[in-house]
Amino acid sequence: MAKRKTSRLNSPQELDALRKSIIKSRDPSQTRIVVCGSTGCLALGAQRVINAFRREIEEGRLEKRLALRITGCPGFCEKGPLVVIKPENILYQQVRGEDIAEIVSAILKGKIVDRLLYTDPNTGKKITYENEVPFYKKQKRLLLSDNSNIDPTEIRDYLALGGYAALNQALFKMSPEQIIEEVKKSGLRGRGGAGFPTGVKWESCRQAHGDTKYVICNAEEGDPGAFVDRSLLEGNPHSILEGVIIGAYAIGAHQGYVYIRNEYHLALQNLTIAMKQAEEHGLLGENILGSGFDFNIKINRGGGAYVCGESTALMASLEGRVGEPRAKYVHTVERGLYDKPSNLNNVETWANIPLIIKKGADWYSKVGSEGSKGTKIFSLSGRINNTGLVEVPMGMTLREIIYKIGGGIPGGKKFKAAQTGGPGGGCIPESLLDLPVDFDQLTKVGSVMGSGSMIVMDESTCMVDIAKYFINFLERESCGKCVPCREGLKRISQILTDITEGKGKDGDIELLERLSATLIDSSLCALGSAAPNPLLTALRYFRDEYEAHIRDKRCPAGACQLNTIKII
Repeated sequence: MAKRKTSRLNSPQELDALRKSIIKSRDPSQTRIVVCGSTGCLALGAQRVINAFRREIEEGRLEKRLALRITGCPGFCEKGPLVVIKPENILYQQVRGEDIAEIVSAILKGKIVDRLLYTDPNTGKKITYENEVPFYKKQKRLLLSDNSNIDPTEIRDYLALGGYAALNQALFKMSPEQIIEEVKKSGLRGRGGAGFPTGVKWESCRQAHGDTKYVICNAEEGDPGAFVDRSLLEGNPHSILEGVIIGAYAIGAHQGYVYIRNEYHLALQNLTIAMKQAEEHGLLGENILGSGFDFNIKINRGGGAYVCGESTALMASLEGRVGEPRAKYVHTVERGLYDKPSNLNNVETWANIPLIIKKGADWYSKVGSEGSKGTKIFSLSGRINNTGLVEVPMGMTLREIIYKIGGGIPGGKKFKAAQTGGPGGGCIPESLLDLPVDFDQLTKVGSVMGSGSMIVMDESTCMVDIAKYFINFLERESCGKCVPCREGLKRISQILTDITEGKGKDGDIELLERLSATLIDSSLCALGSAAPNPLLTALRYFRDEYEAHIRDKRCPAGACQLNTIKII
């Protein structure tokens, strides 16, 4: 295929004209075969599916009748590889290369391949259309919806859906102060974990002294079980770029950075392509859209350290130093990267910005709960029927997420707990299943939002073992700079290991609580201060399990191989 000639856009009028020409050139009634090309589906064999579709279309000379589009993750990872036939939105799940000839034949004949449809495990009924699958029905997909409509390597797809209209509005119809006020009014809180009000952070950075300022996109997503940021970057990288450019204009920055996890190869590839396309179209670089605003972005690959997800450690790594955190008495919005005012938000936060600018703070703030506006994407995994990405309004209950969207617990087993927020999050018991999931409610019960991981556990899960797993992870990932974190995690790990091996003794629980208090009060960064959360919530809600391990040398879940010889 010949490379399409690219013309630099020098005005809002040229952007609008290009958008209209793209829409006009497309036939909305044309059959489109949409295949998920995300990391998850590729691991399940999606590339063979893609190759088979290409062969069928080429050999049958069907290019005018069928359009093949490779997209990012639509969320239903449990049932990949996924194929959707549009505009009808017929969903085929767990598709294999050998199924493709039958699918193409069915499309041409106006038929459906029944055996590849999703079957509702509760009713046994086959479901034809994507939007009728229970996994999708209860979601509110403000950010993920375009993942199924966009080839992430084709900027024209993003433009056809209104991409960069928010940037146009921000540059030509709003002042930086108005943009910041709109973000403040929306109620958007940072999706990286702490939940700090985004607009307030932007305002502080804009008002900080200094002519040179930086904006940073944190894509160092290291939590076990989390893949929200990866999927957004893989599926819709232009939405993140647009958000970062708007933020830079509002703050007064002309240089930005994306700090991306080293293992995110596909996300890095798609982001790099998106940046090149944005530059070619005059949407990134010098004199963006003829506005006089200059802004460039550099990509830095992470060094493989979990602690580099912490803001000051990330900035140290960007500077080429060891990724170690510093004390927070000097805020990074005043003295961050290269000792200059710096604004850091994570991928999901930046992706919300174009929505807020384009549709308005009033529209956005109607979604979510009183103190947590908008939606949140969760990586739903563990002992649950429907694993994958789910996007729900803030304030939806844990029960609705796990049972209405996640499909409940497999094998007829009983729900025991959900761990949210990664290694620094907490374990939420069955008694709190009706808890509204938002920043404030999670904090009240000892957990956090974190980067969006939600790991579901059933009755066969040992809560002592779960705490040991997360503590061991953080012990390995600690930078070792401060004594409470370095030595405290090591000692907690030793005690938990003894308990799971039948060597626990009276006083261990109290010692764990004292050590946890020391970490919370004395650690230099959130890795150490949040590390005890899984342990403390397990002790808070499942203390009897710890006592059974110590006093009775018994694991109620049957997961630990305890020493049956009485310890004297």
